[in-house]
Amino acid sequence: MKQWANLLACSTCILSLFSGHLLASEKTEELVFMNWGPYINTHLLEQFTKETGIKVIYSTYESNETLYAKMKTHNQGYDLVVPSTYFVAKMRDEDMLQKIDKTQLSNFNQLDPHYLNKPYDPNNDYSIPHVVAITGLAVNTDMYDPRDFTSWSDLWRPELKGQIMLMDDTREVFHIALKKLGFSGNSTDPDQIDSAFEELKTLIPNVLLFNSDNPSAPYLSGEVGVGMLWNGSAAAAQKEGLNLQLIFPKEGGIGWVDNFAIPKGAHNTDAAHKMINFLLRPDIAEQISEETGYLTGVKASNNKFKNVRPLFPSEDELERVEWQNSVGALNSKYENYFLKLKSGA
Repeated sequence: MKQWANLLACSTCILSLFSGHLLASEKTEELVFMNWGPYINTHLLEQFTKETGIKVIYSTYESNETLYAKMKTHNQGYDLVVPSTYFVAKMRDEDMLQKIDKTQLSNFNQLDPHYLNKPYDPNNDYSIPHVVAITGLAVNTDMYDPRDFTSWSDLWRPELKGQIMLMDDTREVFHIALKKLGFSGNSTDPDQIDSAFEELKTLIPNVLLFNSDNPSAPYLSGEVGVGMLWNGSAAAAQKEGLNLQLIFPKEGGIGWVDNFAIPKGAHNTDAAHKMINFLLRPDIAEQISEETGYLTGVKASNNKFKNVRPLFPSEDELERVEWQNSVGALNSKYENYFLKLKSGA
C-alpha cells in the first residue's frame, strides 16, 4: 500500500500508544491491531487511546497473503485485522475468524448499505466494511495519450514492453486477464483460470514491476506511466501534482472492500469492538478519507468527496464494476499460478 506523509513509515513498524493520564501502577488494557499500511494515522490511534484508555499495539502489512501468513504463524497474537473481500471468506472457512457482535457497534447504522451483505459474508457476521475502492487503468498523461487506453487489453500492446505496473495482488492481476477473455473476474472454472494464466504469460514482457505496497510511487517518480492503480492512490497522486488519469475500462473496474475482522482466539474482543465502533464514526472516517484518498464504508463521511473524480466514477462506470468475491478452493490455484508468473517459471 501507499506510504504517506505523517502516516506509518513502513509495513513492519510497531507502535505502542497509551494514554498519559493512566497511572504507572495501573494495568493497561491492550489491543493488538494489524492493518494495511496507509489507513490509520498515528494521531487517530492516540485519540482512541485518550478516549478509551486502551493501549494500541499497531503493525501493518502490504498484502492479504502477508496478513494470512502472519495469522497462520501467530494465530493467537492479534485482536483486530483487516482482510479484503474474498480473504474474509477464506479465513472464515478455515476457522480463523470469530463472529462480530454487532450489538456492541452503535455506529453500525452509519455504514452505507451498498457495501453490506456481500457474497463473501452475506450477513456481515465476520466482517465490517472499512475501506472501499475500485482498481482502474492509470495513465500518466505527460507520457501517454489517455485516449489510447479504453480496455484492459491495451496493457498487452507490444510497444509497452517493460513499461507497465501491475498490482502485487493475485486476484486483481487475474481479474484483468479473465475480463479480457470475456469471463468473470471471480471465475471458479478451472479451464478459464488456465486460460487466464496463459494470457498473463504473454503480458509479462510488458511488466516492469508488481507493487501493492506503495503503488502510486512508480508513477510519481516517472518509473512507469501506465498500468493498474487503486482509485484512492490515483487521487493521492493527483493531489501531489501528477497529471494522472484513472480510466475505468470498458470491461469494468475491479471493486473491493477491506474489512474489519476479529481473529479466532483474540485476547481482547471488547477492545476490538471498541476500535471498530470508533473508526465507524463519521468524523473519524472523514479524517481517514482526507488523509489517505480512500473512501470508507461510512456513508455520511463519503458525501464530502463525491466531486473527486477518481473516487466516484460515473454511474455507467460504477455499473460495470465487478466486486471481488470468494473463489473457494480455487484460490490456491490462482495463487500458485501467480507465483509462477512472478518467478518466470
